[in-house]
Amino acid sequence: MLLHVIARGKIARSPEADLFERYTRRITWPLRHSELPDSGGKVPDPQPPFRTVLLDERGEQLTSEKFATILGRWRDDGVREARFVLGAADGHDDAARAGADLLIAFGAMTWPHLLARAMLAEQLWRATSILAGHPYHRAG
Repeated sequence: MLLHVIARGKIARSPEADLFERYTRRITWPLRHSELPDSGGKVPDPQPPFRTVLLDERGEQLTSEKFATILGRWRDDGVREARFVLGAADGHDDAARAGADLLIAFGAMTWPHLLARAMLAEQLWRATSILAGHPYHRAG
């Protein structure tokens, strides 16, 4: 299953970009990273069947194990692409939320956009490690 991170804004060279790259290099599943301008731009067409996950302050706070279980179920059900969408500064609109398969939040606090992208990459690596049976909690 392709993991596709779609983010508004450019990550450029930064400590957050280094973290993002550090974790995406570890992921053994196919991964794609698309950046869009803060507004507008076209999201690449998905590979059906696909699932859309929005990172959203109103989302569910999942454990890493629960997140891995969801990804594993989608993979086992034949989902070809899981899209993880990080919105612009104002977040996602109601229509985007309504059309998403899952909303997730990294806690009740607000996180900087670039740090949230790095945190997502780490959780994707952790989830795929859990599914592969690796001792994910001992590496980082």
